[in-house]
Amino acid sequence: MPGVFKANVDGPWIDPDTASAEELAAIARACPSGAITYQRHDGGADERAPDVNTARVRENGPIALHGDLRITDQAPCMRATLCRCGASQHKPFCDGSHTSAGFTATGEPATGDETAALAVRGGALEIEPRPDGPLRVTGNLEVLSGTGRLVRRAEKLTLCRCGGSQNKPFCDGTHRSNGFKAP
Repeated sequence: MPGVFKANVDGPWIDPDTASAEELAAIARACPSGAITYQRHDGGADERAPDVNTARVRENGPIALHGDLRITDQAPCMRATLCRCGASQHKPFCDGSHTSAGFTATGEPATGDETAALAVRGGALEIEPRPDGPLRVTGNLEVLSGTGRLVRRAEKLTLCRCGGSQNKPFCDGTHRSNGFKAP
């Protein structure tokens, strides 16, 4: 919506009065990083966590999570894109460094054996960046390929954030040997 979000301008770059509250809410809900959020002041419903927690693996890029996210040392949120290349200067979040770092990794990982339905598909999702290691994820999660194909369902897993795993997006322990450093 170029009438709302104005690129390369001096001064205010958002003009929310040029769209309806419903249009603005839809844009916020589609923002994978969670950088655009909203709070309704017109009596409409605020955004709520989805019924199914998901992690979408982006081609040559980050992991986009959507759920009731509880990332260590961060305010609770519902959407976040987390680095999986190891180059972000804003870890655990993606800052776009995968592009300049030349990171390559498929957004279509193989479907694993762990695809049995979960008893509960939503709820709180705890994400703990391990020092110099992977993202430890605890809670109900469905990992999807970039095209939406189910890759894995799990209640606990570790996601690579060093960029070196041979089993991306999952951790294979490569961070121990490739010198990855991150809080």
